[in-house]
Amino acid sequence: MAVPFRRTSKTKKRMRRTHLKKEVGALTKCPKCGEALRPHRACTKCGYYKDTEVVKVNKDEE
Repeated sequence: MAVPFRRTSKTKKRMRRTHLKKEVGALTKCPKCGEALRPHRACTKCGYYKDTEVVKVNKDEE
């Protein structure tokens, strides 16, 4: 089995791993209430998705 001749330096190792960082997930605004939510999901605050009510949300909990 092949073994590296020299140890990989910290700089080389970090340069190789620069593409492995996490990305921030996409967020959109709800057209009804303006709440930030993930795309293609029903809003948890008002219960709407694409101008139609999909989920019944109690207004008393606020």
